[in-house]
Amino acid sequence: MFGLGKLLYVIILTVNGIAVLSEDRFLNRIGWGSTTANNPSQPYLQFSTSAQGEGTSVKTRLINLISAVRTLMRLPLIFINVVIIFYELILG
Repeated sequence: MFGLGKLLYVIILTVNGIAVLSEDRFLNRIGWGSTTANNPSQPYLQFSTSAQGEGTSVKTRLINLISAVRTLMRLPLIFINVVIIFYELILG
């Protein structure tokens, strides 16, 4: 049965996966490093929305999202992972 606990685990594992992506070893090789966020090489991905109005591409937004998760969620993820590990060890 799929419950809220499993959904929480999936969300935490996904954020953990994003947080541990190495910019030097992985992201730069596929062109998703922070240096490529300022200079998008694929103009056909660009679109403009009324909320943003900047015309930033989907790729640039995803690169910024990955960078923000890696920066802002580092310490909260450590705490959350420790709590989940202790929960699993005690209550299994």
